[in-house]
Amino acid sequence: MITASPFLRRDPAQVEPWVETCGQIRCLIEEKDGAAGEVHQVQIQNAKLHYHERTDEFYYVIDGHGTMILDDETIELHKGVVVYVPRGMKHKAFGDLTALIVCVPRGVMSDVHELE
Repeated sequence: MITASPFLRRDPAQVEPWVETCGQIRCLIEEKDGAAGEVHQVQIQNAKLHYHERTDEFYYVIDGHGTMILDDETIELHKGVVVYVPRGMKHKAFGDLTALIVCVPRGVMSDVHELE
């Protein structure tokens, strides 16, 4: 009998990237994995303004620098910064940076509402 492992381990180097609203994404933990949330590694290069109706996001900047628009406010981003983006908030990032984005609950890829 084969039993499923109670944990997930993914190496970003082994996950095929693709382009989406924020830039080049690697889905490290995704909806189909059945975890409570999702984890994405994203190379952000001038994302499109968007929001999520059902998903909160936590951005952790791994490398680079830039800025982020959160509704009507602009903040600076650089390595080590963490940003919480609650559901419903319009947001987009500019610059050249890599971020680890934690999305709660899972299902963010079907909850992206582009505004531009």
